[in-house]
Amino acid sequence: MKKSMIYKTGLPAAVMLLVSLLLPMSAMADHYPPGNYATGAKVWSQNCGRCHNIRDARELTDSQWYTTVFHMRIRAGLTGQESRDVLAFLTSSNKPHRKSIIGAVKVSSSSAAGKADGKAIFNQTCIACHGGDGKGTLPGAPDFTDPKGPLAQSDDVLIRHITDGFQSPGSPMAMPAKGGNTDLTAADIKAVLAYLHKFTK
Repeated sequence: MKKSMIYKTGLPAAVMLLVSLLLPMSAMADHYPPGNYATGAKVWSQNCGRCHNIRDARELTDSQWYTTVFHMRIRAGLTGQESRDVLAFLTSSNKPHRKSIIGAVKVSSSSAAGKADGKAIFNQTCIACHGGDGKGTLPGAPDFTDPKGPLAQSDDVLIRHITDGFQSPGSPMAMPAKGGNTDLTAADIKAVLAYLHKFTK
């Protein structure tokens, strides 16, 4: 009789203990904002790239990148958000390029008059990997100043590459669809392409 009473009174306490342990974990799962690809590319370029030559990001699975980045964040002095941004950058090549619906969302870099500003879009979305001079800041990033480089292709091909994402031959890192900025519209992509062509002039 005493044993059953202990069992009955002990069970709710055990359940309460288990719930109290699991609730914080489930709340933490969606507490932190996701990483940003473009910001992660910049953090990688300015911090990690000083010691590490980037290799093919597909050599590691997402779970292996999680372990690696959160181990290195202490040594690199990265914040939690910076670590998540770098993860978004590194794991992007492990994901298939997703085609987005163009024109669904207006990008903030468009002017008040509704005309997209190619330079502003480039500085917001592309500069972290391609650099302010268009020569690239990461290994494998194409040189836009080369007249025989990628910008020698037709605008239709280049728009498709920007829209759907593209991995340059020999590059360890794929550019995700819209450079990781899902807010870009068709007009924004045309505007940034027009700005890119200025690098070869």
